[in-house]
Amino acid sequence: MCKHFTHAHMFCGRTDLSVTKGFTAELFLESSPMKLLLFLAFMSTILGHSYTSQNCTNTCHEHAKCEVRNGVQGCYCSPGFTGPGITGPDKPGCYDDNECANATQLCGENANCTNTVGSYFCTCASGFRSSNGNAIFVTNDGSSCKDINECSEAVTNACGDHAKCENLDGGYNCFCEEGYQPSTGKLQFKPNDGTSCQEIPAPECELNRECIAENVNRTLAKLRKIKEPLAVLQEINQSTLGQISPVDVISYIEALYITCPLIRTMTNKTSNEETLPNLTLNAFVNTVNNFVQKDKTAAWEAIPTDNRRRSLTKLIHAVEHTTALMSQNFRKTSEVEISASDLAFKVFAFDMQRMDHIHQHVRMGGDTIKISAKKKEPSTSNGTVAVVFLHYSSIGSLFSSLRNFSLKEDPEPEDTVVSSVIAVTISSTPPMLYPMEKITFILKHVQAIDKKDIKCAFWNYSEDTMEGKWSTEGCEKAHFNSTHTSCRCNHLTHFAVLMSSNDSDIDVKDNILTRITQLGIIISLICLSMCIFTFWFFSEIQSTRTTIHKNLCCSLFLAELIFLVGINMSTNQLFCSITAGLLHYFLLAAFAWMCIEGIHLYLIVVGVIYNKGFLHKNFYIFGYVSPAVVVGISAALGYKYYRRTDVCWLSTKNNFIWSFIGPACLIILVNLMAFGVIIYKVFQQTARLKPEVSCYENIRSCARGALSLLFLLGATWIFGVLHVIQGSVVTAYLFTVFNAFQGLFIFIFLCVLSQKIQEEYTRLFRNVPCCFGCLR
Repeated sequence: MCKHFTHAHMFCGRTDLSVTKGFTAELFLESSPMKLLLFLAFMSTILGHSYTSQNCTNTCHEHAKCEVRNGVQGCYCSPGFTGPGITGPDKPGCYDDNECANATQLCGENANCTNTVGSYFCTCASGFRSSNGNAIFVTNDGSSCKDINECSEAVTNACGDHAKCENLDGGYNCFCEEGYQPSTGKLQFKPNDGTSCQEIPAPECELNRECIAENVNRTLAKLRKIKEPLAVLQEINQSTLGQISPVDVISYIEALYITCPLIRTMTNKTSNEETLPNLTLNAFVNTVNNFVQKDKTAAWEAIPTDNRRRSLTKLIHAVEHTTALMSQNFRKTSEVEISASDLAFKVFAFDMQRMDHIHQHVRMGGDTIKISAKKKEPSTSNGTVAVVFLHYSSIGSLFSSLRNFSLKEDPEPEDTVVSSVIAVTISSTPPMLYPMEKITFILKHVQAIDKKDIKCAFWNYSEDTMEGKWSTEGCEKAHFNSTHTSCRCNHLTHFAVLMSSNDSDIDVKDNILTRITQLGIIISLICLSMCIFTFWFFSEIQSTRTTIHKNLCCSLFLAELIFLVGINMSTNQLFCSITAGLLHYFLLAAFAWMCIEGIHLYLIVVGVIYNKGFLHKNFYIFGYVSPAVVVGISAALGYKYYRRTDVCWLSTKNNFIWSFIGPACLIILVNLMAFGVIIYKVFQQTARLKPEVSCYENIRSCARGALSLLFLLGATWIFGVLHVIQGSVVTAYLFTVFNAFQGLFIFIFLCVLSQKIQEEYTRLFRNVPCCFGCLR
């Protein structure tokens, strides 16, 4: 054996096989079994140490260990690393083993694998969470990733108002509720991507019955989804802030009118708590104020008179009854005042034991109101009384009569509201506990008034139909000056000061124009019927010109007859639309035949030779088919514009009136050009054919022809176009006079001044026995 282990391992490592064999055999022969066993253990230790020194001589990498694996000892990389394990030249040692890249779905479905130095970890994908609740896990620890139902958690608030959540596998989408649309145009959107849900604007409504009903039903359907009456009130308040359309005014007043009984029921159930009634009253007053604000006047004025008054009546009726019943919830003596920009509310609530409240006196917006009750003996009743005062500062003008273009014989005189509108109502339990004797109020005029035709009135309406009008019954004027009027009435309702303005300059102008129109159309119808008779039955005068004149007169006759009969039939919408369409067609037909007259006269003066049959056929096509094409296209593109709120004529919205004015202006332009050429040619021919005629006679002859053509070819309609553009009194009178009497002018120039027609009438009357003596 070697003396020292550290010095002997080299010798032992270099012992050749023969020496070993001899040495071993000798030992086996001479040793006992115990010595043999010890020898074998010694040799195993020597050989194992020699082997280790041979394989781990080089330094192992920092991520490797020198160890025996499968009976072989060496530098082995730690778990999570790969490589030879030895550090040295061209020997990388141990490098990280990317488990995430070497295996497919190492972490399982819906999970992400993240590699680390010597290891890895798993996390669930967005929209999923681990089954054990840990954010980080590894394979085979029993964890899996399950979908998060975001629509059942608070995170869905990120979708915003009026948006719904749709859960998906690993995520969710937002989409807008019915009646709303995404601001970015995306039907499905993600939170915080800048998309919000906006209410889909209602299509432009022509304020006809069908459109109003559709919009009202849509508004009510939206509000029915809200269960609490107070929430409905708040929704109406939010929806009517700022500018709203006329149809929305009608729709939301209808919704408020339907909701008011529910509000009264709700407050009655909570009568023991005064906080909720106060909150509800504040919300109610502010909501109503949205409708009566001054900046809503334009929307109100766009509503037809009947619908406007009905909606106003519903509004003030709902406000009066709702505030009166809600005020009964005050069980102790109270005084509540709520003021908004254009509406003020004040209530006195007390029991009859408080006799000092027997006379109520308030000042609201510069107006004074005083109630006097009938004297009663002190009562031991436990009843309560609520006296409600309402003050509307801006709705007076909306109750004034409107001036409509009308042919009615006796138009109603116009009453203008020249003050604020006030309302007083008394609610008591039991009823009639506080009988009123009279009410006195002093209202300030909206502007200084010098006229003395002032009256005190109240809004008298039916609760069944909500139709109303101003009445002076039970009211009288006590005092008057230029700034204030004092009134006394023996009943309660809504009051105002009226000024009768039926003698104003505007009314005089409208009345004169109406009378001129009536007279002119009647005379024109008579004259046009005579023209039609003349051109139709006198065979001696039949020609192309008489054919044109006959069709021109027929078109004008039908147009003026339809105008006279149906222009004011605006209450029946279907009839009104048909009337407007027929009026549009026959007026365009009259214009077309006016144009044909100008073209034909031009052909005669210029001397063009033409085929009579072919020309007549084309004249009829142009005279009747072209207006039908224009009306057909107009009706297809905008049939709903074939009526207005006041008269049965084309609407001015979206420039639809130009479907008539455009063709009319074009024909007028063509006629004026033809008119200029004709006048020039006639002047030349007159000077050449009649040299003996003086210059004065020459000019008079041309002027007579020019004047007849001017009326016949419709150049006077230029005044109508100017009136549409300027709207002055002069153009109104010129257009009315010249066009209302157009039939008369046509009869004079085409029949009375025609030598041939004079001869035909003379021949006709000579055959009548009663006229023979007159014509001898």
